[in-house]
Amino acid sequence: MDTAQNTRADVANVRTDGKPAGRERPDPMDFLGIDAMLSEEELRVRDEVRAFVAEGIKPNVAKWWEDAHFPREIAPEMGAMGLLGMHLSGYGCAGKSAVSYGLACMELEAGDSGLRTFVSVQGSLAMSGLHKFGSEEQKEEWLPPMAKGEAIGCFGLTEPSAGSDPAGMKTFARKEGTDWVINGSKRWIGMGSIADVAVLWARTDEEGNPVRGFVVPTSTPGFHAKDITGKFSMRSSIQCDLTFEEMRLPESAMLPGVKGLKGPFACLNEARYGIIWGAMGAARDCYEVALGYAKEREQFDRPVASFQLVQKKLADMMIEIDKGTLLALHLGRMKDAGTLRPEQISVGKLNNVREAIEIAREARTILGGNGVTLEYPIMRHMNNLESVRTYEGTDEVHTLIIGNAITGIPAFR
Repeated sequence: MDTAQNTRADVANVRTDGKPAGRERPDPMDFLGIDAMLSEEELRVRDEVRAFVAEGIKPNVAKWWEDAHFPREIAPEMGAMGLLGMHLSGYGCAGKSAVSYGLACMELEAGDSGLRTFVSVQGSLAMSGLHKFGSEEQKEEWLPPMAKGEAIGCFGLTEPSAGSDPAGMKTFARKEGTDWVINGSKRWIGMGSIADVAVLWARTDEEGNPVRGFVVPTSTPGFHAKDITGKFSMRSSIQCDLTFEEMRLPESAMLPGVKGLKGPFACLNEARYGIIWGAMGAARDCYEVALGYAKEREQFDRPVASFQLVQKKLADMMIEIDKGTLLALHLGRMKDAGTLRPEQISVGKLNNVREAIEIAREARTILGGNGVTLEYPIMRHMNNLESVRTYEGTDEVHTLIIGNAITGIPAFR
């Protein structure tokens, strides 16, 4: 290249302010420029939820977590923002895109996994089950108040002896005249003790004993909920044991739109999708806190951010967060296009939760002993993520789902 060509190339790479174009230091919180891939509407949703978390959740959540308290009063606020069932259409729901819903989950979990879990239980599980499979009467009765946060829902699938294997459920519904009578139990049911309605799954005495869904007002005689206490994780959320003793329901309580485990699995995939984004929110919060702390904390007369090993930790965190966020965005675009498969959701859930836990653990080391206190959010995120890793499918289950998709050979049994 001659001198004139060199000069033209130099001029082309200079901005109007005289600085080299495209050579600004990348934003440590958006290193790969992912924000540029989002629409104005997606950014608006993201920023509104981020502001809500900054003002209403982060200043209070350490106390909620320490006291094992779920702030029930936050539900109407979330409803007013359109966060409850926000990816559903009609019946008072916001009808937002999958990407917008994912971004909301990311921001909520940057506050706390327990608060994102509430939105997931309400919208992706209970409301989604009603929306996908309910009768028009069931939808009209429950979805509008649930979207407003005036009514709380729960989703009864997991049992004490049937977690990863829901086909082994023992909760049973028998037909008596035109009624259904249900006996059994469920465990680890989010929001069960404060719920107004449960979307409950039970094996029935229909031919072949298929699993069917039921819409159960929690005031129904025979419905009992008890909080699970002594948790070291998800303390700002509620998980319960449910028991059903000769609980009698009218025929109209059954969800008419589905028969078999494909019903609850369809709802689980909605919740798993939200987790893909949410886990990256928790990871990002840990990274942001660790980065700020490393730049301010001095040891040996210099900030710890100046040490090579600390910079390696921060670089590794940033890379995995941006990779995980790009994965979530790609899967979200596929979901909006109607091409996303359950096995691909498993890739996102397995990878992003696993990486988020490692990021939280590394971030804690940068804070040293201070990292184990509630003054900082990292240990709280770390403990919460251990539950996120287990619910909606363990690492092992998602690994086998992916393995089956790769090989065509199921390895569950």
